[in-house]
Amino acid sequence: MTEQERYCSRFGKIAVDAGFLIAEQLQQALHEQVNDNLADRPHRVIGAICFDRGWMTPQQIEEVLNLMFKKQQAS
Repeated sequence: MTEQERYCSRFGKIAVDAGFLIAEQLQQALHEQVNDNLADRPHRVIGAICFDRGWMTPQQIEEVLNLMFKKQQAS
């Protein structure tokens, strides 16, 4: 197993790879997350931002999380 394979992919990368998001949506969600943090607003995870924007369904978010945890457990 390579060093890179030991680490879990990020939520956004998995969502893009699965076809649930396009790269531009992920970039916008990351931008929103950083802006929230800089403005001392409550931190929001990428999945919550994508849900709030209507880009992902709860089922898609759950699928991405399941893929993340499966990959972590396999490491």
